Amino acid sequence: MSLFQVLKFITDHPVNRDQKIKAVMRFVKWQISSRLAPGAIACDWINGAKFLARTGETGLTGNIYAGLHEFPDMGFLLHCLRPEDTFVDIGANVGSYSILAGSVVGAKGHAFEPVPSTYQKLVDNIQLNAMGNRVQALNLGLADAEGQIRFTSDLDTVNHALAKGEISTNTIAVKVTTLDQAMVGIQPNLIKIDVEGYETPVLAGAAQTLRDSSLRAVIMELNGSGNRYGYDESKLLTLMMEAGFKTFTYEPFSRALKSLSGRNQLEGNTLFIRDEVWVRERLAHAQKFKVYGVDV
Repeated sequence: MSLFQVLKFITDHPVNRDQKIKAVMRFVKWQISSRLAPGAIACDWINGAKFLARTGETGLTGNIYAGLHEFPDMGFLLHCLRPEDTFVDIGANVGSYSILAGSVVGAKGHAFEPVPSTYQKLVDNIQLNAMGNRVQALNLGLADAEGQIRFTSDLDTVNHALAKGEISTNTIAVKVTTLDQAMVGIQPNLIKIDVEGYETPVLAGAAQTLRDSSLRAVIMELNGSGNRYGYDESKLLTLMMEAGFKTFTYEPFSRALKSLSGRNQLEGNTLFIRDEVWVRERLAHAQKFKVYGVDV
């Protein structure tokens, strides 16, 4: 991402609407401090939550600059989840969503991260927030069957399962299982899926989980990355709709859900909701969270 794109993200972000100069100063401060620090920096976040960040970690630095990097989806998580709920983070990376669920909201969580070096950062963030009794980190990938697949290992937030014929100099073999096997005895209420185009096999191994009525919503990245594997992402929309889900976007400030006719064309993530009445009730009565002094 170019400097212009980063600054545009910062100044256009809803949380920074009335504090653009402060937001740009956070960017400048981070650029300086992250280059002077010998390692990871512990950053204060929301409601006492923290995360460890290093220069170049796109998702976490987005949280530094704007409070909630993926504002609609992170806002939805904060407003929809409750402490008694269970959240599943598929493609957790270093744990932004898991920290919001486990530390800020206080929900139970299960976070899947296949790349060992990234998984260790996820574990570090879980320990930093003292939420090991609520959030379980699993160094596993998810697919349509148990086995092993190769992953890229040096692409930060866009590490992914290697496609047929794809050449990468840094790859690792990763153990994979199915979501249904991993969720035996567990009933998630909200799932986030961000697996860089590998959603089709993940959902193929999640038929039972998707049928469970306890699952009310799924945040899923659908940005065309499935093309690298030859997957047609429109079939995922059909699969989700057959399971009773409809597509929406969310505006956290107004707590407004907007119905869509397909995937979200403006953002990478699409919000799938099955029990719309239940979800709207949750959103309407959620507490407010302070994000850089702004009520969300």
